[in-house]
Amino acid sequence: MKRLLSSLVLLLAATAALASPGAHGPNGEHLDGPAAAKVDGLARLPDGSVQVPVPAQRRMGLLTRFVPLTDAPAALQLPGRVVVDPNASGRVQTVQGGRVEAGPKGLPVAGQRVRRGEVLAYVRFHGEPFAKANQQAALAELQANRAVATQRVQRLRSLEGSVPRKDIEAAEAELLSLTARERDIGASLQAREALVAPVDGVVASTSALAGQVVEPRDVLFEIVDPAHVLVEASTADPGIVPRISGARLLAQGDANLAAVKLRLAGAGRMLRDGLLPLTFHAEVGGKDAALPLAVGQMLGVVVTLDTQLKGFVLPASAVVRNPANEAIVWIKSGAERYIPQPVVYRPLDSNSVVVTQGLGEANRVVVQGAALIAQIR
Repeated sequence: MKRLLSSLVLLLAATAALASPGAHGPNGEHLDGPAAAKVDGLARLPDGSVQVPVPAQRRMGLLTRFVPLTDAPAALQLPGRVVVDPNASGRVQTVQGGRVEAGPKGLPVAGQRVRRGEVLAYVRFHGEPFAKANQQAALAELQANRAVATQRVQRLRSLEGSVPRKDIEAAEAELLSLTARERDIGASLQAREALVAPVDGVVASTSALAGQVVEPRDVLFEIVDPAHVLVEASTADPGIVPRISGARLLAQGDANLAAVKLRLAGAGRMLRDGLLPLTFHAEVGGKDAALPLAVGQMLGVVVTLDTQLKGFVLPASAVVRNPANEAIVWIKSGAERYIPQPVVYRPLDSNSVVVTQGLGEANRVVVQGAALIAQIR
């Protein structure tokens, strides 16, 4: 009888071990396979699970917790890129073309801050030889005519009182006309165009070199205000536009994008390559604080919708990829064993995701150090 009771106790203990909190899926199914052979140290077991001794867990900083089923706002991840704000950026182009000359402070370089109206460079116009020869001939003729007109005015003024006043005034008017024409044509032979900054900001790109010959409408400088840029996202579903309640940038590497706030400016009403563009104002900190973004930068935009869905909210770092490129989380089963569990998830914001399939409330999920477990071979 005592032997029978001992066997029953051992059987119940084994059953309890298999029914530990991390060993069941969302529908009560067993996640644990047959007991594996005893191994020492860090190891990946034949069933795909990983053994991590307790000292190694401490060194790796593993952290697990039970995650409750909650209601979370639905969210979508959209591709996006940083574009210029047309009200806070500008291009510096030449109208006539010619040879580039340095401005009063030299030619600006990328990253240099400039002020609106500041002269960045000059472009000296060079006409065709035939046209230039005609201008020089016209200038010489005007100079001769002006000299004759000057002598005539002086002679008529010396005879003032014996000649009609209207003749003197006509001669003076002709002299003024010839002088103005001579000045304008003479200036056109040495004309140069001043290239000025259209807005306050930073030189984003430059393609000007001293002595460079440029054509009309060539873009020589691009000015961008780093505190005012836009983020343009795209979606294939125009129906989500009225349901958007907020938006965030998806964190990338070490970039501090979580502090950037996005405010929906509007959505286009014409598809572009089958996608609808959405424009967001990017803001961070103070109104005029510089943004950690560069024009043309590709990034992910997480838009929050006004609908709710049930799921398990986890840090984004808790979801990793297995060798088959499936999204998985690690579930702790026992003191030293971790089981990979495939899941279906959606981004919630730049730092969190919501798992909609694959987890149960009895699962103890790794919320810190999941990437380190995935590297164990």
